[in-house]
Amino acid sequence: MGKSTGTSAASRMTAVVAGLGLLGAAATGCTSVDTEGGGSTLERLRENGTVTVGFAGEAPYSFMENGELTGATVALHREIFKNLGIDNVEGVSTEFGALIPGLQAGRFDVVSAGMSILPQRCEQALFSEPEFNYTTALMVPRGNPGQLDDMQSIADSDVRMAVLTGAIEADYASALGIDAMQVPSPQAGMDAVVNGRADVFALTGISLNWMKQNNEGAPVDVTESFVAEIDGEPQVGAGGTVFRKEDTELRDAYNEELAKITSDPQKYLSIVGDFGFTEAELPDPNLTTEILCEGNS
Repeated sequence: MGKSTGTSAASRMTAVVAGLGLLGAAATGCTSVDTEGGGSTLERLRENGTVTVGFAGEAPYSFMENGELTGATVALHREIFKNLGIDNVEGVSTEFGALIPGLQAGRFDVVSAGMSILPQRCEQALFSEPEFNYTTALMVPRGNPGQLDDMQSIADSDVRMAVLTGAIEADYASALGIDAMQVPSPQAGMDAVVNGRADVFALTGISLNWMKQNNEGAPVDVTESFVAEIDGEPQVGAGGTVFRKEDTELRDAYNEELAKITSDPQKYLSIVGDFGFTEAELPDPNLTTEILCEGNS
């Protein structure tokens, strides 16, 4: 969702996000977490036994299904936070572009959205080490009448493009001089294509393929995933969990547990495989958060 492209063939998809407006067990629009008081955030979460995550309803990363918070990032969080002594994961739903501001405002403890690790975001918050590699894909009307296959093909045509507000694809569009329509959710992007308000919706391949598979009657196709290029430079990237700047202890403890998972492909796939992820999405150990935050990927 609005992540960034990745080094391997990824497909990122968005399910029926009917639950986008639904909230998790602790997910109300006015919910806030207690960031005051003594002790660190990690100590507070352990004492409370619950971590509250912000999510944007982008399947298969973090979304509501049958009233339950689920997704690949949620599955990772349940595993990792349990190992840190925090048994419960609850969610607060918000638009993707409001996730970091909501984190900073204390509406939730971390962001669970598979968010792309980008230099401008690293200035605002801390990121875990990469959890997923990303590539981009395009959702188009059935038959792909515009014969679109990458970002440049959109820039070279007069098609109307939709992007998710705050997502990396919006940055790609801006860099290529594309006047893209911004939508608040993946479902809204798909609806724009189905209803003819947009000719193409760009998002990560995993999300778009998931969405198509879970909306079988929708008259749309999803292109092959690709690594976007801007000024001839491949936009290689990955996504991770987001923490407040002051929560280095929590981030470091999280990374220690994450490494036990991402270093073991079988363990990784046992957690995220049910959500369409494969070894293609397994993070490249050479592509670190430090490198991504410096913009040197």
